[in-house]
Amino acid sequence: MAGAYFVTICVQNRECLFGDIVDGQMVLNEAGRMIEKWYHELPNKFPHVNCDQYIVMPNHFHAIIQITGTPVGADPRVCPRGDDPEGGINTQPQGEHAGSPLPTIVLWFKTMTTNAYIHGVKQNHWRPFPGKLWQRNYFERIIRNEIELNRVREYIVNNPVRWPDDKENDENGFAGAKYPANDGGINTRKKTLNFFI
Repeated sequence: MAGAYFVTICVQNRECLFGDIVDGQMVLNEAGRMIEKWYHELPNKFPHVNCDQYIVMPNHFHAIIQITGTPVGADPRVCPRGDDPEGGINTQPQGEHAGSPLPTIVLWFKTMTTNAYIHGVKQNHWRPFPGKLWQRNYFERIIRNEIELNRVREYIVNNPVRWPDDKENDENGFAGAKYPANDGGINTRKKTLNFFI
């Protein structure tokens, strides 16, 4: 299986900027449609990326990003020294991964959507955001098999129905995130979260 990642990016201060949930369905505003557009641009910028299931929510974005040709986890060509373990010269720059790693992809997405949102504020009178559009980090989880991939897809599709109970819904009065179960919890690079469906 190609490298598949479940990614969540949250708006700074959980501001609801991308639309509303109406009768269990996400109704995107112009800003939400802009987020959707830039997600679909990922394969144009990164040819080894496939866009899978996604949802733009009022104040966060869930997506499955598949990176083809790259195994899940660290790239085996990463070498702590500049020479190949077999005695040859490793021409790849020291400490880099083959292809674009997920942090580079997410950074590009956040940059492009922030720039487009700023343009929307100036040209189309979108609601301004305080300081930054996105929170500093993002959540990621490696999807290791088809069963887990289908579970995450289902979670994404059903996310608008769960909005009244979603921890990203500021109306609930608490911070945090709730993600699909993977043996009772998930490990992300940024933090460990426990959750349920």
